This record gives sequence, structure tokens and C-alpha cells, in this order.
Amino acid sequence: MNAYIVAFKGNRKNLFINSGDLKIETGSYVIVQAERGEDFGKILRLAEPSELDPNIENLKILRLGSDYDLDRMVFNRQKEDETYDECLKFIVKHGLNMKLVDVEYQFDCNKITFFFTAEKRVDFRELVKDLAATYRTRIELRQIGVRDETKRFDGFGLCGRRQCCSGWLPEFTTVTTQMARNQNLAMNPQKLSGNCGRLLCCLRYEMEFYEEVIPLYPPVGARCMTKRGSGKIIKVDIFKEKVHILLDESGELVMNIAELKKAKTRGEFKVSDSPGRSQAPDDEELKKLQG
Repeated sequence: MNAYIVAFKGNRKNLFINSGDLKIETGSYVIVQAERGEDFGKILRLAEPSELDPNIENLKILRLGSDYDLDRMVFNRQKEDETYDECLKFIVKHGLNMKLVDVEYQFDCNKITFFFTAEKRVDFRELVKDLAATYRTRIELRQIGVRDETKRFDGFGLCGRRQCCSGWLPEFTTVTTQMARNQNLAMNPQKLSGNCGRLLCCLRYEMEFYEEVIPLYPPVGARCMTKRGSGKIIKVDIFKEKVHILLDESGELVMNIAELKKAKTRGEFKVSDSPGRSQAPDDEELKKLQG
């Protein structure tokens, strides 16, 4: 019994079990179990053993998709566009302060999901009534964040690669401006933010390394005593493992981390006045990136 990751519209991904003898290949279209009915997706890859939770009863892959199923999905996509426009009219009718992002039909049309963003909680009960009366099926309105909105529409990041959230990132985690400071990055909102207008998810990827290594080095700006006299830390390069010290009387001294450790042990290096790690307050534009 194999488990597969199946992709749906909007870069939505779920794990499904092949409990039968279906010959499934990456890229195959399949019909899978849904909450109340059936859905249509594309095999992305085999699931990793770590992704299987023995405490959860996973849904199953029912059968391979046929040409008829593909035609049905194309028809559903056309209906989604029409439904999107109709829903916009209802939103205006009820004066709701919300942005409709996307509409998704379940393959068997037993459910229509409307994705939207809003700054505050929205009372959409009357909107649901109008939609249910119009489409005579189960209606779900799902509020999502700006990161989820960007994930649904895909795109490329500043690095030139596909957005992590659309390609492989399983879930969003908290990203802070302090992570950028720890990496000595310029606090430029345009360079620190992704297509969603929030801090780049990749700022978090190497944080464990920085948290482990940074305490080994004196902070930039600290006053120190060395064998060649007093000075000030002007640069720390954790990748080349070097510390640059501007001496008060005899130019610049460059020490690698091994030399620094030995000097500390022998009492030949000591930080005399430290400004501490950078904890500068964020301006309003940077604060918005963390929202």
C-alpha cells in the first residue's frame, strides 16, 4: 500500500492512499475521496514515510482519471470563472469589506469553496444564503491570509526560483526582522519581502546555524583589548570565520575564530565594552512585513 501526495488547484496538496492495485505514476490524474464526494487531482510524488500519521485515517485514491474526467474538470474551471463574477456582485450587494481571491469547485460539484481575504472578521451569512440559493450545493467561505493568497496563484521569488510556498513548503511559520538582522542583511523592505508583501520565508531556513554560530563572535561595535592594544570590532565574517578589529594605534587586526579562542584562553583578548546584539526597533514599513 503506497501513499502519494496529490496536488489540486491553488497549490493545495494532500496525502492519499493507493489501497488498490492502481498503476500510478508521477503526473497521473486521479479521482480521490473528498469530505463529501470525489475530487480530481494530479499525482505530485510518493509520500515520505515521515509524512504518514498512523493516528489519522487517510483518504483514498479511487481510480485513475479518464478523458471524460479531464473534460469535466475543464468545464468546472469555466464555471469557476463565472461563479467568481457572480459572487463579486453579491459582495457589492451586501456591502462586505472583503476581497474575493478565488473560487474552487469540488470535482463532483458537491461543494464550492470561495477564498477571500479581509482585514477584519466578516459577517457573510447573507452572502452564503444567496450563493446557496443560486448554486444549490454546499457553500464554504474560507478566509485566508496574504501568504495563502500568493501561494494559490504561484510565482517566482527574488532569487529567480519558484516560490517556496507554492513548490514545496508544507506550512507557514513565523518570520521576524530579527532573523534578517542576525544575518547582517540590509533592512530594506523591498529586498526582505516576497510577492505576498511579507517577510521572505527563506529568512528562517538557516536560523539554527546563525543561532549556533553568532554567540561565538563578539558583536560589531564592541570595544576590546588585544595583545596589540585596544580597538573596536568593525566586522565579523562568520563564513570566513574571521573578526576584523580596528586598533586605536596600529591599524587593523584580523583574527580567525581559532586564534580568537586561543587568545581568550591566554587572556590576550577581552571585550571591554559591548553594545550588545542589534535590537533596533522596526519602523512602520518593516512592522507591516511581519503582519
